[in-house]
Amino acid sequence: MTKTEPHQSYIKLQRHLDKQAVGYPATKSGAEIRILQHVFSPDEADLAACLTYQPEPIEIIFQRAKHLVDSPAKLTEQLDRIQKKGGIESRIDGDKRFYSNAPFVVGMYEYQVNRLTPDFLKASDQYFRDKSFGIAFLSTKLPQMRTIPIEKSIQSGTAVSTFDAVVSLLEKAEGPFLILECICRKKKSLNGKPCKITDRKETCLAVGNMAAMAQNADIGREITRDEAFSILEQNQKDGLVLQPSNTEKAEFICSCCGCCCGMLSVHKTLPKPVDFWASNFHAIINTEACNKCGVCEKRCQVGAVTLSEKMGYAVVDLNRCIGCGVCVPTCKAGAISLQKKPTEIRPPETRDELYNIIMAHKKRRLGKMKLVGKLVVDAVRTKQTHLLK
Repeated sequence: MTKTEPHQSYIKLQRHLDKQAVGYPATKSGAEIRILQHVFSPDEADLAACLTYQPEPIEIIFQRAKHLVDSPAKLTEQLDRIQKKGGIESRIDGDKRFYSNAPFVVGMYEYQVNRLTPDFLKASDQYFRDKSFGIAFLSTKLPQMRTIPIEKSIQSGTAVSTFDAVVSLLEKAEGPFLILECICRKKKSLNGKPCKITDRKETCLAVGNMAAMAQNADIGREITRDEAFSILEQNQKDGLVLQPSNTEKAEFICSCCGCCCGMLSVHKTLPKPVDFWASNFHAIINTEACNKCGVCEKRCQVGAVTLSEKMGYAVVDLNRCIGCGVCVPTCKAGAISLQKKPTEIRPPETRDELYNIIMAHKKRRLGKMKLVGKLVVDAVRTKQTHLLK
């Protein structure tokens, strides 16, 4: 059996992951290598490089990994160990277990919620701030997450598809159901910056295959469907934004705040973030009813609503509004509501379909250069050139 040098194992895995549906680019700082060293041993990195983003049975993977491991049984044992550390994903379909690479986000990073160390936190922060990661993250044809309205923001009579209704998503979801500690909120707290929206830690829900993977990695705790409804209801009361997987069949529902969430933090750094978002609604203001109380501005988690002294009422920036509806139920004047966009975006049915679409439209160097150009032009046109820094 042949093995590469330890450091080369991580470089090889980084390059391999960067070729998958959701990229994992190299950086000058080497933060991406330190992240891999946290998750994988050198031998495990070599094995992970034999997987792809598509779930495959052990027999197929063994054909690529037989120079590293003696038998399918031994390979299964080692892959299960890696999955338990959150380095790869696995699921059971019928009587077979399938394995695949996990994207860094959403995937490998979130699975480290119980394995956080100062070195990992430093490396992940450095990686998230790097432009190479940001461009790769924004380059996907479809985002991995989407925003759906909170339940009380939808007026009676408004046509809402089942995939945009949190109650319907949960009713259709397959068990098990797991509630997890939000890694974004936990990381901020460890850095001395507790969440400004809620002091509750367990707010993120995993269901079905993703819940089963989390269970195998000893992450989260199992709850009933009814408990999941209760937790999501409290999340909405707290003013958290509902962000499920960008699929009709939800595998997770994150409840996010603007002060901690990595996704919403990315949103704030973009001149026209809605161009990279999946959402079927946006807020509108009844200017005659608006009493200038400013609650909607404070409630908004993405800086999309501002109270205009010049206009004399609240104003919604449609380049920033993600249609979460968090601002609606607390408007005592009833001046703000959600409006459905003219063209409805229907998400792929499953994560497999989502990743296949992302892979089929994966941007190469020219595509990424065009993306950078768009960000520059958008910043100039919207007079937000400070974001270019």
